Formats: sequence, C-alpha cells, structure tokens
Amino acid sequence: MKIRCGWKQFLALLILCTALLLPGTVDAAVKYSTFTKDSYGNLIWLQPAYYPTGVIGQDLYVPDPAKPQVKMKSSMKNPKDIFVDKNNEIYIADSGNNRIVHMDEKGKLLRYITLPESPFSKPEGVFVTKDGDIYIADTGNKRVLQLDKTGKLLKEFKRPESRFIADTFVFEPGKVMVDDRDFLYIAIRGGYEGLMLLDPNGKFQGFFGANKTALSPLDALKRKLYTKEMYANEVAKRPETINSVATDKNGYIYTVTGGTAKIDQLKKLNIKGDNLLRSSQKSFGEYRALDVQPTTSKTGASIPQLIDIAVDQNGNMIVVDQQFKYISNYDASGNLLYFWGGPSAVGSSQVGLLKSPVALDVNSRNELFVLDDQENIVQVFRLSEFGQKVDQANQQTLAGYYEAGEKPWQDVLRMNAQFTPAILGLAKSAFKKEQYEDARQMFKEAGDQEDYSESFWQIRMQWFQANFSWIASILLFGSILWIVVDKLTEKSAFRSRLRNRSQRPKTKFMANVRHAFYTMKHPIDGFVAVRYEGKGSYRSAILILLGVYGALLVKELVTSFSFNNVTSIDIYSIFTQFFIVWIAWIISNYLVSSIYCGEGRFRDIFIGSAYALVPYIVIGIPLAIISNFLTLHESSMYGFVANGMLVWIGLLMFWKIQCIHNYSVGETALNIFLTLCTMLVIGVLLFVTAGLTNDLISLFYEMGQELILR
Repeated sequence: MKIRCGWKQFLALLILCTALLLPGTVDAAVKYSTFTKDSYGNLIWLQPAYYPTGVIGQDLYVPDPAKPQVKMKSSMKNPKDIFVDKNNEIYIADSGNNRIVHMDEKGKLLRYITLPESPFSKPEGVFVTKDGDIYIADTGNKRVLQLDKTGKLLKEFKRPESRFIADTFVFEPGKVMVDDRDFLYIAIRGGYEGLMLLDPNGKFQGFFGANKTALSPLDALKRKLYTKEMYANEVAKRPETINSVATDKNGYIYTVTGGTAKIDQLKKLNIKGDNLLRSSQKSFGEYRALDVQPTTSKTGASIPQLIDIAVDQNGNMIVVDQQFKYISNYDASGNLLYFWGGPSAVGSSQVGLLKSPVALDVNSRNELFVLDDQENIVQVFRLSEFGQKVDQANQQTLAGYYEAGEKPWQDVLRMNAQFTPAILGLAKSAFKKEQYEDARQMFKEAGDQEDYSESFWQIRMQWFQANFSWIASILLFGSILWIVVDKLTEKSAFRSRLRNRSQRPKTKFMANVRHAFYTMKHPIDGFVAVRYEGKGSYRSAILILLGVYGALLVKELVTSFSFNNVTSIDIYSIFTQFFIVWIAWIISNYLVSSIYCGEGRFRDIFIGSAYALVPYIVIGIPLAIISNFLTLHESSMYGFVANGMLVWIGLLMFWKIQCIHNYSVGETALNIFLTLCTMLVIGVLLFVTAGLTNDLISLFYEMGQELILR
C-alpha cells in the first residue's frame, strides 16, 4: 500500500513539529517543580518560571601535544565560579584544571586563560570589570590577580600588611568582586571577619559586612554565669563565613552565607555596610518540609546552605542552595517570588535538576547560568512567559507605579490564582485608587497585616468624617438626657429597687460565681474566704474554666487580622493544650505544697487557680471585640491592655498560693518555681512513657504478625 503525502499534509506536519519544539511547549518536559509560599508559610505550586534551554561547557578541547592538529577532550574539573560580563561573554574558574575558561554567549570556547610565568593553583573566583580587566581569586597561591583583557598580568594582591589583621589570619581568597572605584571585596575562605576590603593599590581598608555571632540561649546563660576563666575554656563562637559576594548596576553589595544561622544568610549592603533588606530577620533559601532530613539536623544540614548569588538586570536576587539544590528568586526588597529545582537522581543526569551547584550568574537578557562542579557543566535557563509577567508586574509595583502594574498582575493571576505577590500587587493598586475596602480584603488574603491595618485606618477615617456630626449630636444630647432622667428619677421607687438589688437572696451556686468576680477585685480577702470560709465550689470553678476556654476561642476567632493573622483554628487542639497545662499545674502545685508545708487542700488549689483566671474572661473577650475597631497605630494600647491582663492573672496566682498555703513572699516564689519544675518533670515522664508504650505496642504487633504469617 502506498502512502501519498501532498504538500498540504507535509506543511501541516512541519507546523506540528515546529510547535512541539517551541519554548512555550517545553513545560511538559521540565523535570522540576516550581513553588512559592504565601504569607502564612503554605506551599503553593506554580507553573515553571524558568525552563532549561541547554547545557554548555561539556565539549571543551585542547590540542594534542603530540599532534597539534588533533584535539583532545578537556572537560572542566571541579569548577568553582562563573561570571558573565557586559558583553554576555562567560568566564568560568576551572579550579581542577588551574585555568579560566572564556566562552562567548552561546557557550563556544574562545580561549583558556592561564598564566605560564606564574601558574594558577586551584582558582575559585573570577570577576570581570566593565573595562575588561579580569580579577582572579587564586586560592591555592593565596593571592588575587588582576589581568588585562588579553590575559596579561597587571597586579598581584597578596596578604596585606596591617596591624589590624591578626597574626593568625590566613589569606585564602575564595571569591572576589570589584566596585566602580576599583576597590576589591574579597571573600576569605574560613574568614569570620567579613569581606576584606582593599584599595586599587592593595592597601588594607578594613573588613566589610561581617556577620553577627549566633548565640543560643545556653550560650547567653553561660556568659552570665561563668567567670572569665571558665568562659575562656569554652569553644569560641565565631560569626559565619561569607561564601560569595556580588554587586549590581547601582553599586549595592550582596553577600550570601551558609552555616547554622537561619537569618542574615542573604544581605544587601550599602557602601556603609548597612543591610537594606527590610526582612533582615527572616530566613532566606527556600525548601519544602519533606526535603528536611531529621537525622542531619544536629549538624545544621536542615538549614539551606546558600553558596552563591546573582543579581539580574531588574535588581532581583537569585540564590542557589547547595544543601537542597533549590534556586530561590527574591525581588529587590527581599520578598520571595518563587523557588525551583531540586536534586538530580543518583547515577543519572537530568536537565534542570542539580547535582552540586556552586555558582550562578545572569546575562543582559536575564538568562540564568548555573555551574555544577560535580557534573562539570553549566546549565542555561530562560524565563518563561509566567516568569516574564511576574518580573514585569513586580518592577512596576516596586517602582511605585501600582496602577501600571495592575494589568500584568491580573495576567499573572489568570495563570495562577494563588500567587501571593500578584494579590499583593493588586491590593496596592486598589489602595492607590482609594478603593480601601477592596484593598483591605486583598491585603488580608495576601497576609499583609501592616497594609491591612492602613487600609482599615483609611476606612475608619472616612466613616468618622461622614458621620462626625451625628456622633457629636448623639453624645451631646444623650449626655443632657441622661442628666435630666437621673434628676427626675433620683427619688423614685424604681431607683430604690435598683440600689437594693444586691440584697436579694441568691442561690449558693450564683453566690460562688459572684465570689469569683469579687476575688478578682479583692484577691487577699477572696482567697482567704476560699480557704477558711468555704467560699467557692467545684461547679463554679469548672464554669470559670469553660469560660476561659471560650475566651481563648473568641480571641482566635474574633480578634482583628491586624493583631492576629491566624487563618484557621483547631478547637480540639486549644482544648487539649489548655486543660493539659491546667491539670498539670493543679497536680504539681498540690504535690509541691504537700511536701513544702502548704496548708491548702486540693479543693482550695483547684478553686483558687480557676478564680485567678477570671480576668481573661472579663478583659480578653472585650479586647478581642474592640481590636476590630483598632489599627496598628493603636497597637501600644492593645499591647498594654493584653499584657496588663496577663500580669493581673500572674499576681492573682501569686496571691492565691500565698493566702491558701499561708506562705511568706519568699516561700510563695519558691513554691511557684518548684511547681514549674515539677510540671516539666511530669511532661518528660509522660513523653518517655508514651514513646516506650508505642514501641511496646509495635513489638507485640510485629510478633503477632510473625506468628500469623508462620
């Protein structure tokens, strides 16, 4: 049978094949996932922001010494750094081969840069200035070299002489960056002092951008309690070492740090060394929770290890994590846009996935080059349509052109309705157009408490301006009416009955409930009455506890988003946590008081401890309601009342123990301390018991399964 193929069929087949090769259809072949995180830390899947376009550096050759006309394969070996210059030409520090590989923008080899008169030794950093000068961190030779564009040696920078540098300091440059003044910023391997700053002549100008020492609570306690001699014997705590340094067209300096510290791994520094990132206290370097290996957390491996940074033409920061193999993109203010990538499978190479990423850089078209020192290649990525839309919209928003960014943000939301930066961009546009109610709702959806509060402040101000005359009239005439009615009914029978309402007989249960509120105002008399006059009851105490639990729920459900950004609550979890802590407190206090000469009975401790929590009901519920009329401008007032409530409860607990057990002030403080210690011991015992019980159950189950199978 013959198959006839006319020109129309051939043309359709050609179009189909071309369409399959277009970048827009490459998403189906992308081997990695792209994610972002909303303001609540939830993981959100995105379509790819970058797609791979190729691999370069795998086909390098050198002439055969025996036959110069024959080329020998000369793959990169343990490369450590990559730099893309203003002409989009690529320079790679090929550390294992002691050379710099120079390629054009397509990845075609142009030359190998070597220095025969003074050979490189494991160079780990390369930087090219606008004038074409090449700076090399020649790590093995403990020097930095300056070459001209032809590769001729101009200057050699070795360990500078200065009384401000310790004698034990080892000058091993790992990365180098040069600013517009030709000042050198050198990242020293193992150096905790920060970047070494040298002037164009190699004179030491100081250390720049040093990290802070990360001290644990235990370290802080040791510093308080140990003598100088004892603390000197401790292992010295040093700041983390800066891994890499970069700059942008505006002259800002960027550093990345890998180590055990979660914060300040990424910094954007001005010329004075101040960190400009507003989110300087947040952690950078993203990963999914399922990527964390608990068995390695002790060594700090569960923390992203940022190894390098690149800054694109729009000021966006791109960092690569050597631990989890993810690439994270942040805007110029440090806000997460998305992260993507992941580890390549063992024993295989997959385009887009990484084995051991060590460096990255971008060219003038914002194409991304990622260097892998295990695969000995460079992977090239290009922004997808989604990534381009996000970048376009975000640049408008960061520049303050909120309305201009509205259309591209809407396009982004059509691609992914859960993309938080898009929701935030549209919210800022609505705020700019004075659509405050829409802005408030979108700021809440995006999780931005500060701007949510600002939108509500504008709404509240407009409401007051529109209704001020009515509010003032009601207050004025209402006050006058109150005074008049008070004068007219001063001697009426109704007022007499109202004044004598407290003398009416009440049930014993209601009397006990009322005593709980009396104790809140007169704690000493109230707790003494609980102990020696039999006031209070289990029923009233349980009612108070249920009221406190209700107040906890009201706090979570009713409190304004400006002061509480919880999106969902677990009623069962709140119930369990509250009553477990409560019961542990009662049992621990009773045990300690029984041993420590306390006069209180279990009944007195139970009832008194419940009555001490009454302020949480009286203040907590109204405060949660009132918070919906407040903004963050009144946060000091809100915090004062909330903290005052907790202090009041603490004082009532203190007086309860003192009065019920007939303690002095010192004895009361000691009783509280021992009670808290007992609670801790009980918690540890329960945790160990639960673990052993689960292991025992698992053992019996496995034994039963083995008997059944046999």
